[in-house]
Amino acid sequence: MEEKKTERPRYGLGQNSRWMLRQAAEARRYDVPVLTLIKALAAAGTGVAGLLLAPEVVRCVEEGAGVSRLLSTLGVLAAVLLACSAIGAYLQHAPLYARADVRLFLVRKLHYKTCVMAYPLTEDPQILKLQERAIRACECNRNATEAFWTDAEKLLTAAVSFAAYLLLLTRTSAVLIAALTAATAAEYFLNRRINEWGYRHRDEAAALEKRMGYISKKAQSPILGKDIRIFGMRPWLEDVYAKTLRAFDAFVARRERVYFRANVVDALLTVVRNGLAYYVLLRQTLAGGLGAAEFLLCFSAVGAYTEQLNGVLTELGKLRKQSLELCAVREYLELPEPFRMEGGAPLPECPDGKYELRLENVSFRYPGAEKDTLRGVDLTVRPGERLAVVGLNGAGKTTLVKLLCGFYDPTAGRVLLNGTDIREFNRREYYSLFTAVFQKFSVLEVTLAENVAQTAENIDEARVWDCLEKAGLGERVRSMPDGLQTHIGRQVFEDGILLSGGEMQRLMLSRALYKNKNAPVLLLDEPTAALDPIAENDIYRKYAAMTEGRTSVFISHRLASTRFCDRILLIDGGGIAEQGSHESLLALGGKYAELFEVQSKYYREEDETDGRE
Repeated sequence: MEEKKTERPRYGLGQNSRWMLRQAAEARRYDVPVLTLIKALAAAGTGVAGLLLAPEVVRCVEEGAGVSRLLSTLGVLAAVLLACSAIGAYLQHAPLYARADVRLFLVRKLHYKTCVMAYPLTEDPQILKLQERAIRACECNRNATEAFWTDAEKLLTAAVSFAAYLLLLTRTSAVLIAALTAATAAEYFLNRRINEWGYRHRDEAAALEKRMGYISKKAQSPILGKDIRIFGMRPWLEDVYAKTLRAFDAFVARRERVYFRANVVDALLTVVRNGLAYYVLLRQTLAGGLGAAEFLLCFSAVGAYTEQLNGVLTELGKLRKQSLELCAVREYLELPEPFRMEGGAPLPECPDGKYELRLENVSFRYPGAEKDTLRGVDLTVRPGERLAVVGLNGAGKTTLVKLLCGFYDPTAGRVLLNGTDIREFNRREYYSLFTAVFQKFSVLEVTLAENVAQTAENIDEARVWDCLEKAGLGERVRSMPDGLQTHIGRQVFEDGILLSGGEMQRLMLSRALYKNKNAPVLLLDEPTAALDPIAENDIYRKYAAMTEGRTSVFISHRLASTRFCDRILLIDGGGIAEQGSHESLLALGGKYAELFEVQSKYYREEDETDGRE
């Protein structure tokens, strides 16, 4: 498989190390780097003290030292060993919680960025891929934002131990030290590329795991459960899963073959390296250059020295990989905003809440598209006007609404609020002017009251009940055992309930009513598309009643649903093809009248068929 060339990472290991220290400080977990350093020193001290213990005893015997000296030597080394071991044992788990706090601090940062960044970024495939990598780096304690500290601790341990063993080996020849260093480095660099095979092919493994997870999730989905049974989808799903599993098994087998060869090479190089070292030490000892204690010390130090040198190189490699993952987190958090999210001019004061919205010669083209979705649109939404936007699918109705509410900036032209370009305002403050119900709306598996109020704190329950009553859902909620505290959905809470399509629409109406008190502009983007015409008409009548005197924009593909609006726009060909009241557009006899007649005929035929049944 040909490997893709990757861009040079924006940040190096040193930069990301300093950044992680800053994150620990911002999370108020100053103990994380301190505990990491102490634990590394304790681990190094344990290893060095343990290595010195036997040679020093042999030295005392060899020199004919008295019992007092032998006991004092043993006592000092044992005390150091005991102290380092005790510190290491105490810190075995203590740093885990502190490190997890830093990781969760970064998770919260990622969540915040996702919730507040400009809307166009949420649709950019490259940004979404970066987001996925950033989230993956924070998923658990094995991932970069927490594993960084573990690997940094191991690197410090290896570095301190390496320095200590190098000092001990100065009693032997410089040639031996150079040979050990060269052999260990050669072994490391020779095997690094092979041992990193899994990392280089991580996207391939992730894609297969993602596919298997997706199929498993769909097979367990209660929504898909009806289709699985009606259409007999089980064998098909099992076949797709089995094929993916076979592909994953083949990937694992290929990976294990590579790792096996790497392990064989590593074993051979280790035998050659250690054999050379022991040969030199034995020759030096037999020639009288080393005593028994020094031979034992150097003999033990050789293995420890090569192990710690390999550890330094290995942990540096691991930290380099962690740094690459941390780059994704940093780059996502530091994404430049295309909108003004901080500062900006204050919103115009309008105590009665009747703002004027205007599109001035607006055109918009989606990134990568060959032509504009909207071209040269001029539109004024007057204060308190109820405006309907209709047209065929793909005409640009939703795009028009997203431009009005500031989700997009126009490719050309301006969107004005009371005569001022909305790019001058703080975009987050501008969003506060709107309440909306979209075709794809969000319902969290929390209590019914929280879904209406869209908050978990300071919920005005009397207001929630009022909104539910106006939306026609009050009686249904009163019949529920837990009332407003009833949980929605069953993925989180076993006692949750499932609402029908019509009930869900009324819940959305309640939510819009709850915010509508403070938001002067209401936007409805085909929220009733899944309902039958009668249910949709009932919902729209309720919206009409609640929006009396308020600016509101309704999008619908059913023309009859918006007859109550003050003005209707027909979007076609990238612009406003027709506009006027329902009656005036019918009298005009244009495309609106044609579409209305087609839909009316369809519903008349449907009613006749229902009557015959």
